[in-house]
Amino acid sequence: MRIQFIRNIHFTRLLKINGRLREFNFRKIKDPQYELFSVDVCDDRGNRIMFKMQKENNAWKTIPQPLPEWILNNESNLSELIEDELRNS
Repeated sequence: MRIQFIRNIHFTRLLKINGRLREFNFRKIKDPQYELFSVDVCDDRGNRIMFKMQKENNAWKTIPQPLPEWILNNESNLSELIEDELRNS
């Protein structure tokens, strides 16, 4: 009997956006076709916003969906956080 271990990648990072420190939680989704991360963060009212990011052309992009501008404007920063974690793990 062969046992195979698959590493689960999840991490939390703080990012300052519009003068406010926000906590982003990242979790890698196991999908054989795509490289995906699930991301969640709280808005100003404490509501949880969940979205996915997919790797396209060596950068992580949000999957098109209605999201607040402050998330869309910081897509490159979020991509950089994911790349840093993957490099260091």
